[in-house]
Amino acid sequence: MLFCCQQAVEKRLKGLIVDRTDVFPPRTHDLSRLAEAAKLQLGEEQDLFLRRLTKYYIGTRYPEEVSLLSREATQEVATQLLKQTKDVVTWLETLQN
Repeated sequence: MLFCCQQAVEKRLKGLIVDRTDVFPPRTHDLSRLAEAAKLQLGEEQDLFLRRLTKYYIGTRYPEEVSLLSREATQEVATQLLKQTKDVVTWLETLQN
């Protein structure tokens, strides 16, 4: 589920980059870097959330990290990150033309 959250935010950020800059988004999965490319002014809490969610993309690509991330991704953590993801995606949707 957290991989899907990361992907939802990544795709919305990449769409915002294209919308705002008319250029292809950078080939990265780093959500903070994508927010910067989209020229977003993030608060500390938003940036922390994006950095935290980014690692769930990496974990799906590097099997040695899956074990560590799965221990960290409790039901409580997943529920919290899902709620934050919904909030961020809704906010990003309001920024697109």
